[in-house]
Amino acid sequence: MVNSKPYVIGIDMGGTNTVFGIVDARGIVLASDSIKTRKHSNINDYIDELYQETMRLVKATDTEGKIYGIGVGAPNANYFTGMIEDGVNLPWPTPVPFAQLLSDKFGIPVAITNDANAAAIGEMTYGAARGLKDFIMITLGTGVGSGIVINGQLVYGHDGFAGELGHVIVKRNNGRLCGCGRAGCLETYCSATGVARTAREFLEIRNEPSTLRDIPVDAITSKDVYDAAINGDKIAKDIFEYTGEILGEALADFTAFSSPEAFVLFGGLAKSGELLLRPIRNAMEKNMLSIYKGKVSVLLSELKEADAAVLGASALGWEAKPLTTSLAVPATAAPAAPQA
Repeated sequence: MVNSKPYVIGIDMGGTNTVFGIVDARGIVLASDSIKTRKHSNINDYIDELYQETMRLVKATDTEGKIYGIGVGAPNANYFTGMIEDGVNLPWPTPVPFAQLLSDKFGIPVAITNDANAAAIGEMTYGAARGLKDFIMITLGTGVGSGIVINGQLVYGHDGFAGELGHVIVKRNNGRLCGCGRAGCLETYCSATGVARTAREFLEIRNEPSTLRDIPVDAITSKDVYDAAINGDKIAKDIFEYTGEILGEALADFTAFSSPEAFVLFGGLAKSGELLLRPIRNAMEKNMLSIYKGKVSVLLSELKEADAAVLGASALGWEAKPLTTSLAVPATAAPAAPQA
């Protein structure tokens, strides 16, 4: 770490919003803001707006000339190459050399990883997973992402794309079409958009009264379902039961892979609390291999919304190095989790 440049920029790119912040060496977010990810269909226009809004924060925090590097968490981002590949929830064609584009624009080094991996790093350092060596981060947003930590190390795999648990198929017959092109993926049921899809299906096949029927069917969001559920709406509560059961069954399967101490849930849908946690825990324990029963916790993120991903991404900023022409980074150079 260069003491004369004691700040980094953390950028969390989601399918809907991009959150960015200025972070100091202690992990304190000095300031943050956001832009709409989908506002621009041209990647260069997006980079321009991100630069302008980030530099506005830099000037407001008097950190101009003091930024060491930029860390980015983004969908299907590859730490080894700096590329965003197959970004199905993004408005521009992929693959795109995002780290290189951002480094060229800002004039400082950039490191990038999958958005859920960034959230896992942030949670491990500053949140509910602090002190845990084996856990799985599940992000419940526009899609379902995951970051897998084994023996204190984030799992990247040989190509940088390990940990796409949102695209494990949970419905083999007549599963919902996923943005990835396959059918039945976990994220088509357990993301915020998946909850909205379930709401539309339930309202079509069931006859009970529901306050959700007062909303145009194509405009229903997961927040609408939550609001209805906490007000006692039977269909809305059943939607959360259905969603939690599917996710809990999936967590039981994931446990057999790495035997985590805990699953940490992050993202807007995780704010649903016990409406979602109770059916998740029940289904997970019911479907768990007996040797794992009673050993795995399901926790909620302890960080403010977006902070886990911003802090995790910012930690990558301390590891950022100038990019080569090929954008290649040796596989041995995967970043260690930042020390709080």
